[in-house]
Amino acid sequence: MVSLKDIISHLEFENFDKRYIIRGLIDGSLSSLGVVIGASSGDVSVIIAAGIGGGVANGISNILGALTAERAILEGIRSSQEKVLLKEEGSLKTTLFYKKALNKTAVSGIGDGLATTFGSVIPVIPFLFLRKDLAIIIAIIITLVILFGLGVFIGKISKENLAMSGLKMVVGGIIVALISFTIENIF
Repeated sequence: MVSLKDIISHLEFENFDKRYIIRGLIDGSLSSLGVVIGASSGDVSVIIAAGIGGGVANGISNILGALTAERAILEGIRSSQEKVLLKEEGSLKTTLFYKKALNKTAVSGIGDGLATTFGSVIPVIPFLFLRKDLAIIIAIIITLVILFGLGVFIGKISKENLAMSGLKMVVGGIIVALISFTIENIF
């Protein structure tokens, strides 16, 4: 029987793709901000539970989604390569290339989910220490600051204007907040 420790010890974290951390943090923080705003008419414990519960569910969903989708793509590529490269019955599953690709898929999927879960906790933190009305404002500000930082990081990677890249992410966060407030006020 293979243990979690065995699986983790075989993962090569140098194969990790930064885009999954970026995507996870954006996904987690924005979705949790929406949940927090949407639940803001309730008790603080409901807001905290909804924000963290939704974030954990979103993180697990991202892990499963990334692992299954990436694995399906990898298997399709492997199958096509086997048809082209192998004259006789055989499998590329034992190759180093396949094992590294499978490892990268696992590490990236897990990183995506963990980053989503971590990002989802961020908008909830102010509710642990502040009054509800102030906590909502601080949660929005913290989320927008994180989004700006992620936008700057994305701009640096893509060699774009850092300020504009950061502001684009902030605009996305503001749109989420406005839509969430609108929905919360409707219901």
